[in-house]
Amino acid sequence: MHIHAVSKVQSRQTADVIVVPVWHDKKKPLIASDGKEFEADAKFPFEEGDFLGKEGETLLLYRDKGKERRILFLGLGSKKPCLPDTLRCAYASAIKVLRAKKMQSVCFLLPQTDQLSHDVLCKAIFEGVLLASYSFDVFKTDSLKEEDRPKLDEICFCPLNKEGVALLKKTETIIQSVNFVRDLVNGNADDVTIDAFKGFAKNFEKEYSHVKTTILDKKALEKEKMGLLLAVGRAAVHEPALVILEYKGNPHSKEKIAIVGKGITYDTGGLNIKTSGMETMKCDMAGAATALGIIRVASELKLKVNLVSVLALAENALGPTSYKPGDVYRSRSGKTVEISNTDAEGRLVLADAISYTEEKYAPTQLIDFATLTGGVVVALGEEATGLFSNNDALAKALEKSGEETHERIWRMPLYPEYKEYLKSPIADIKNSGPRKASAGSGATFIQYFVKSVPWAHLDIAGTAYLSELKPYHPTAATGVGIRLLVDFLEQKCR
Repeated sequence: MHIHAVSKVQSRQTADVIVVPVWHDKKKPLIASDGKEFEADAKFPFEEGDFLGKEGETLLLYRDKGKERRILFLGLGSKKPCLPDTLRCAYASAIKVLRAKKMQSVCFLLPQTDQLSHDVLCKAIFEGVLLASYSFDVFKTDSLKEEDRPKLDEICFCPLNKEGVALLKKTETIIQSVNFVRDLVNGNADDVTIDAFKGFAKNFEKEYSHVKTTILDKKALEKEKMGLLLAVGRAAVHEPALVILEYKGNPHSKEKIAIVGKGITYDTGGLNIKTSGMETMKCDMAGAATALGIIRVASELKLKVNLVSVLALAENALGPTSYKPGDVYRSRSGKTVEISNTDAEGRLVLADAISYTEEKYAPTQLIDFATLTGGVVVALGEEATGLFSNNDALAKALEKSGEETHERIWRMPLYPEYKEYLKSPIADIKNSGPRKASAGSGATFIQYFVKSVPWAHLDIAGTAYLSELKPYHPTAATGVGIRLLVDFLEQKCR
């Protein structure tokens, strides 16, 4: 896909269609950009009430003259207030129409408003268009002819100045990493294996000069006494591993941020086998995919931060050597864990990974991403990620980035009473408690293995893989966490 911009509406090249934004108004819709050229085309449908300019509303018209033979009027809703996510969703709805009509080239006009800064407005529109343009069709058969594929090849934005063009390129780079994560999460579990993650990590070291990759295989895990990670992955064909990627974007700084990702490449539930929903369990490595993707985008943007991404990789498979409910396993930290449910495996691999990361890399902050609990979906739906933290400043910074990017997060409690849910009569702790407060008890288990580092746990079970598609998420995998983390890390650079 070729994405570019021009500084003047009159300078645009010919395209299949031009998208003209429109504000909703009580009297009649108002063209939101430099749209004198399109007033004659808009006159009749606007006056007759065929198009009102409501958020996401579209009207496709054909004309005899002009650079484009088609005009798509796009409703943005009311001018006051104009919110960034309204623009994301509205422009994403335009992409849906254009792809359905099999358009190859499009020019997007940008609206004019004093409700948002120009940068915020442009970024939201770029994100809506680029996120919605994603497709995952690698498994489509040859019976679907190339000319029938709903693919846009050429996208132009106008008018856009030099600063806007730079912002467009940056946004495109970020969305490419979002799509990298989406591809991993959408991919087959038989393809996106532990070995595949190792391969990506090794390639990153070759491609990016500021990246160093370290891989702990089964023997190294045994040497490090990572009993929980080894237990979860011991029945699988692919042996468990810990993959560490270090990115040094600011070698003069002592600050180092660790991102730890749950990487269960497929989750059967183990001997506590899942009774439903197993067809979506290829997504259970979304946390590790995010940890990998942030190294990619940090390297591409040359962010002046220091990162260590740790991927805790295992497959929770069934077999003669599956780890067993009721047994006790020793963690790397030395604490013992009674397994009350083998389907609560993500917190086990995170426990060993976090313990190792804090001791070996001494991060100044640690953030883990995990599709951890169904309980967080019950609490927050698929609209927000659950946040648990031992540090108010870290939590507030993440919440701020969540609002900025609309990858919203909601802080939930870590009450001391949750520890009671995890008491074991035969071990230091058990890995699963009652159904009530399951997201909180899961986070409490992880916190048990955090020593003193400022820590945040992001439960992305509802936001990483959707049950219903959304305007700018045309597939189940969302790549959640990348835009959030870029904003969070850029706060560090300011």
